[in-house]
Amino acid sequence: MKTGDKTSVAQRRLEGRRGRLLASRGSLGVLAQRPEGYDVVGRLLGQDHNRLAPLLPLRWQRMLESPLSFLRGSALIMAEDLARGSSAPMTVQICGDAHLSNFGIFSSPERRLVFDLTDFDETDQGPFEWDVKRLVTSLIIAGESLGLHHGAQERLARSVAREYRVAIRRFAEETRLDVWYSTLTTSSMMKGLRGSFTDVTRRNIEDVLHHLRGTDDASAYHHFVVAGENPRIVEDAPHFTHLEGIDATGLSADDVLGIVASYDATLPSDRQLLLSQFTPVDVARHVVGVGSVGTECFAVLLSGRDNRDTFFLQIKEAQRSVVSLAREREATQDSASRVVHGQRVMQVNPDAFLGWGTIEVNGESRSFYVRQLYDHRASIDVERLDGTLLKVYGRICAWTLARAHARSGNSAQIAGYIGGSARFDEAISEFAQAYRERNAHDYRALHDAVVQGRISTGV
Repeated sequence: MKTGDKTSVAQRRLEGRRGRLLASRGSLGVLAQRPEGYDVVGRLLGQDHNRLAPLLPLRWQRMLESPLSFLRGSALIMAEDLARGSSAPMTVQICGDAHLSNFGIFSSPERRLVFDLTDFDETDQGPFEWDVKRLVTSLIIAGESLGLHHGAQERLARSVAREYRVAIRRFAEETRLDVWYSTLTTSSMMKGLRGSFTDVTRRNIEDVLHHLRGTDDASAYHHFVVAGENPRIVEDAPHFTHLEGIDATGLSADDVLGIVASYDATLPSDRQLLLSQFTPVDVARHVVGVGSVGTECFAVLLSGRDNRDTFFLQIKEAQRSVVSLAREREATQDSASRVVHGQRVMQVNPDAFLGWGTIEVNGESRSFYVRQLYDHRASIDVERLDGTLLKVYGRICAWTLARAHARSGNSAQIAGYIGGSARFDEAISEFAQAYRERNAHDYRALHDAVVQGRISTGV
């Protein structure tokens, strides 16, 4: 337990304000130049060594779908671009990949539907504004796909950045416990944000919630499980495929089951007891997302009281975060424990079965994090939004991101650095607009790489 730090909120704000001497707010708007000869496609190909070769064409297919899909799959590229530029001097636990599709709704252990960040593969200690920049950039790229002109994109970016600024300043005034327990549930969203949004905007938030799509355990059982005396996961390539023997990286179904059998040591004792009442009955490879395609990821079906009492666990291998790679900083903890720690810090209601485990494969220690796969999870369908709803959704995400950052305990310093004027909003908007153009250029470079034969989509 930390003792002796009784610094007032005003003093911490002043400390943050002094940080502008090291990096002005305006400098955050500058997109740094890349080194001569920087090869985006080459950097992306460099990530292939720890991915399954048969799935790489699918990775490229998904990244080539749109500029937004490319952004989602190129977290390392943006992290390296951010590392070259000016950064605020205070760091917090960041998501590391806070694009608009990494927010959503899921069920808390108390069975409430909550809105929060949902993906923490890249979480690490880093400059708070890295998350803000990635969120805002993803929103204006989405806005462009919806037909928003550049002026509307600029207003969108400023609105979302302002929401983050206002929220973090509000959290700086709240007690530590109030910040820690601040939750955004679907039922309390209107009440909880009453001081932040107008009546019209709150009605628009309800429209946004109607555009969320997801899966719960009951529907997952219906769609993905062959029922019977011996329930099995439905073979549904590339979503689910069963393992035959040992795969290209040396893993087998028995290895996956070994992780499930041993990782419970990282769970609280009550969750250990609950997990012990279930028996694994099937294992399949699970392909998800855009940036994660090709990484080792599995689904395990478990059965409890009977064959209708089932749920899924996801077991996913963790790698070094793009944040540590971009900042050229050595990892200080096991990759999977880093993911779990980051999620527990940033999320108000972490998964009840969230934990991690390690196994030895061919003399190499490999780490995996575990979580429940289907639990009323829902994410936004961007194509069903318009400009107004996209702005509302972006503001909800910004509030949620500010709350996640505030849980690290540095909200007053961040608030002092950001200040009360619109200078921070303007800088984030300037950066996001510049990065929209860079991302479009990189997206075209990936298309060119297909034509040149550097990458294969398998088509």
